[in-house]
Amino acid sequence: MEIKIGNILPHGSDALITKIYKNEGQYIDADEIFLEAEGNKANISFRTNVSGKIEKIFVSEGSRINSDTPIAIIIEDNIQTSNNKNYDYFANVFETVTKKEYECDIAIIGGGPEGYVSAIYGAKKGAKVILIEKDKLGGTCLNRGCIPTKALIRSANVYNTIRDCEKYGCNCKEAAIDMYKIIERKNKIVSQLVEGIKYLLNKNDVETIYGEGKIVDNNKVIVKSKNTDIIINAKNIIIATGSVSSIPNIKGIENKNVIYSDEALNLINFPKRLAIVGGGVIGMEFAHMFASFGVEVSIIEYFDKCLSSLDDDVIKEIEKYTNEKNIKTYTSSQVKEFIESADGSIIVKFEQKGKEYYLSCDKVLVSTGRIPYIDNLLDEGLQIEMNEKGGGIKVNSKMQTNITNIYAIGDVTGKLLLAHVASHQGIIAIENILGLNKEINYDVIPSGIFTDPEIATVGISEKEAIKRGIKYKVSKIPFSAIGKALCYGDIRGFVKLIEDTDSKKIIGGSIIGHGATDLLGELSLTVSMGAKAEDLIETIHAHPTSPEIIHEASLGLGLGAIHF
Repeated sequence: MEIKIGNILPHGSDALITKIYKNEGQYIDADEIFLEAEGNKANISFRTNVSGKIEKIFVSEGSRINSDTPIAIIIEDNIQTSNNKNYDYFANVFETVTKKEYECDIAIIGGGPEGYVSAIYGAKKGAKVILIEKDKLGGTCLNRGCIPTKALIRSANVYNTIRDCEKYGCNCKEAAIDMYKIIERKNKIVSQLVEGIKYLLNKNDVETIYGEGKIVDNNKVIVKSKNTDIIINAKNIIIATGSVSSIPNIKGIENKNVIYSDEALNLINFPKRLAIVGGGVIGMEFAHMFASFGVEVSIIEYFDKCLSSLDDDVIKEIEKYTNEKNIKTYTSSQVKEFIESADGSIIVKFEQKGKEYYLSCDKVLVSTGRIPYIDNLLDEGLQIEMNEKGGGIKVNSKMQTNITNIYAIGDVTGKLLLAHVASHQGIIAIENILGLNKEINYDVIPSGIFTDPEIATVGISEKEAIKRGIKYKVSKIPFSAIGKALCYGDIRGFVKLIEDTDSKKIIGGSIIGHGATDLLGELSLTVSMGAKAEDLIETIHAHPTSPEIIHEASLGLGLGAIHF
């Protein structure tokens, strides 16, 4: 049968193929991704809905396609195809609807980092688990967030090192980037991890159902999956539907040059000038990455500082390196309108301290946060309580909703929108479903920000300590005091430890510098275990290594650092 894209693309629109996952002669399963394309301000994945052998592929990576473009010929399993020469593959609807019914201990809606982790953990604990996913396993984090951004940032860091290689006594002329290969590498990493999740789910006997799940009562989920209606009767239900990008109400936001993170992750041709609306974690990571690739970046931030939740000394430090990258920041600013220019570029109209300004650029990346996703999730009669102002599903410290056998985890709770928090919430939920009394402690949460240099934090910040009236002491050591940092050639930044002077426990810490996120593990363990400076001091740290800076900072809470 000849396959066309069909109604996946709106009539009259087109897309650029960025990746084809199969070759001629290979077999493809019904739910496998055949190709990915960039179009309509999004990265679109095209899946098959039957299985078969790929006889012929008519397109290639880099091809532009529309709804009528012939894509491939697939010899479908056990189907006579002679009368289906122009089968509209993705638009096909069968008249017969199959119904299936399942029984399980735990039904989980959403296969992101919270969903698949809790599914595997629950199965390992002996529960019969069904996982429901309407799109791709791994969720936003793996497919459109944490992983692809870090893959691109790694390419940017390598490019920076090559351009700066002379200080290491190396010569490399005419350094250049190949965005096709960079995007291909990113896609391969994502694909490998998604396949790994599939393997782990199968290995642990988790039943995975693809489709959109809806909770119709306390113990029942209905899934619409292709031409099948599936009823799942579950003793317990976990909601793990994640979040979506928050789209601000700004005039002209429908402009073709306004993009979001999904599209930014698949840009083959970088804009010369990029404006980023939002100076939070996502906005700042993209700003540093694009600037490393040579893009002229401007950030427009509503608050008086970018990354405003961090301690002021950390903010001041990252501001220094942001300026060194020639990233322009407009803080205390509010975007009012996007205006299309006569030359095809876009003008951002914004207000700063009562004055109006106009910024001309080629693309605008909107990065104004995310909101919990609960569309079509709950039956009208299901009275699940929400947080104030629509901020997600309300849960207690055990991840229970007001309906005791229904739990919610991850971004949908509106708590901390971090993948590792979501995964841990999933484990907490499973433990409580299985009768163990476990609660989550949000005072020991680690967080990484992949700017250049990186930023890592854990526990209670100085700002929070002051707010709570905690008496505290700070020790701060620069990376310039550590031999490993000098050898590596990057002495930017510092490590800061915060000690509760009453209990003598280390309650928080911040790191800004090379490899900050890799050093975070020791600080996270320190804070979560309630360790004291003397515990770190008595722990022998190998030389020369980066963790020595944590040892020096812990000495600074007592007699004083030795090497600073």
